[in-house]
Amino acid sequence: MTQREQANSMNSTDPFSLGGKRILVTGASSGIGRQIALGCAQAGAAVVASGRDTDRLNATLAALDGTGHHALVLDVCDEAAIKAAIPTIGKLDGVVHGAGISLLAPLRLATRSHIESQLAANLVGPMLLTQQLLLRNAIQPGGAIVFISSISAHIGVHGVSSYAASKGALEAMARSLSMEVAKKGIRVNCLAPGLVRTPMFEAALSTTGGLDETIKAYPLGLGLPEDVANASVFFLSPASRWITGTTLVLDGGHTVG
Repeated sequence: MTQREQANSMNSTDPFSLGGKRILVTGASSGIGRQIALGCAQAGAAVVASGRDTDRLNATLAALDGTGHHALVLDVCDEAAIKAAIPTIGKLDGVVHGAGISLLAPLRLATRSHIESQLAANLVGPMLLTQQLLLRNAIQPGGAIVFISSISAHIGVHGVSSYAASKGALEAMARSLSMEVAKKGIRVNCLAPGLVRTPMFEAALSTTGGLDETIKAYPLGLGLPEDVANASVFFLSPASRWITGTTLVLDGGHTVG
């Protein structure tokens, strides 16, 4: 298809639609990942919802609009499990790496396991999963890969040095990967949210009650999982066909100053 034909095709339909596409979402059993799965289904995609908790994953599956969805129980830190799962996934038009962990500790008190667990979940796991998908040609030409990063990769945040390191490395990796897969028309981008009102955040807020000043630093207020989901749908859809190798910061103006 020529560039003109691609443009005409995009203009004749809804460029933000995911109709007819299959999207893998990791971390889909809770929080932002769950909302991304819901958003993709609402945009018309068939969703492969992946996570470690079978019951919560099935609950996500039951909440998805449309048909053609299925659950994939998978720990992205388990390389053997990744290799075994890839042949069962089938062809994909997009992947959103929503799985990850965040553990608080100043570097002077961080143990090796604290550091390595976050690098494994937030960086190595997504890299290995993407590698296996590409080796199997599981991502269709013209597809999209989205990594969920964090504003901690861009600004100094107390107590999250290991987490910030994993997300900064993730963004650097994504930029290089975008050049490796561009010949197939596959786009690679990152989303870097600030504080988002997930159930986990609300639970922490109810127990600590000490984030008032932090919340004030967000001119548009804190984000919702839907805000990250909508941005994910954009990066997966034909509307972003000319965008790759970039990171979109979603933070309600927090880092403007």
